[in-house]
Amino acid sequence: MNSNHAEPTAVHVLNWQWLGRQDYLPTWQAMRALTDARDAATPDQIWGVEHPPVFTQGQAGRPEHLLDAHGVPVVQTDRGGQITYHGPGQAVIYLLLDLRRRRWMVRETVQRIEEAVIRTLAHWSIEGVRHPGAPGIYLASSEKISALGLKVRNGCTYHGVAINVAMDLQPFTWINPCGYAGLRTLDMASQGANAAVEQVAATFAEEFAALWQTQGGGPTMKP
Repeated sequence: MNSNHAEPTAVHVLNWQWLGRQDYLPTWQAMRALTDARDAATPDQIWGVEHPPVFTQGQAGRPEHLLDAHGVPVVQTDRGGQITYHGPGQAVIYLLLDLRRRRWMVRETVQRIEEAVIRTLAHWSIEGVRHPGAPGIYLASSEKISALGLKVRNGCTYHGVAINVAMDLQPFTWINPCGYAGLRTLDMASQGANAAVEQVAATFAEEFAALWQTQGGGPTMKP
């Protein structure tokens, strides 16, 4: 809020919503609809969800990276990246942001999302690291703990990032995660963290809000 106590404008508002357990397809459709309908006054939003088991394939996804679906639904999406898995025990955070208002480039946005994941993991004493050329966050021992994929349309983002909290990791062995054969995937629980999915998603939202800044000042988080 500024010095004359006026209500913050849309450019300074970042709305956070925890949506709970949601099917993937209608959530994706809702993201697309909001992005298509938004205008200069539409506040930016972060949605936190937990999905039933689903594999999602990015725009450039190659079918050979799906080794065996074992009956899990596979959805072809419009985000970047290759194939990944979503399931119970994973915090999925969708970022519906107008980059034009921040004058951010896509790479800069990805770096800030990754930094927010690193800061989130640090709350549970887990060290997250980047791998050059491979979006997402890894452990120092090279296992992946967070996957990232965005879509940018008319300067606005949707899709987002997933953080593995405490989940069945076997489905990751049925794919080449993010297109990397043999890439091992772990979760926060395997690193000794006792955390709830909603808690991790909300912590990410707080950390990202701290990075979502402009020359006019930081954002106002609204639940």
